[in-house]
Amino acid sequence: MSFDYKKLKGRIKEYYDTQDNFAKALNIGRTGLSLRLNNRMDFTQKEINRAYVLLDLSKEEIPEYFFKQKV
Repeated sequence: MSFDYKKLKGRIKEYYDTQDNFAKALNIGRTGLSLRLNNRMDFTQKEINRAYVLLDLSKEEIPEYFFKQKV
């Protein structure tokens, strides 16, 4: 199953300017973030919990940023 991370990528750009800056804040490597955003690797629960705080999202917004399926 593939997820649509377009909205998440936009939020990362808005808050951190680059995916590299966000990866550092999330405490994962740039390559690791890229793998996750390209559906090659899954985000862990811990990463999602940290990311929604870093990106100033509400818990209710998590599904639309992390679990929206590609169609």
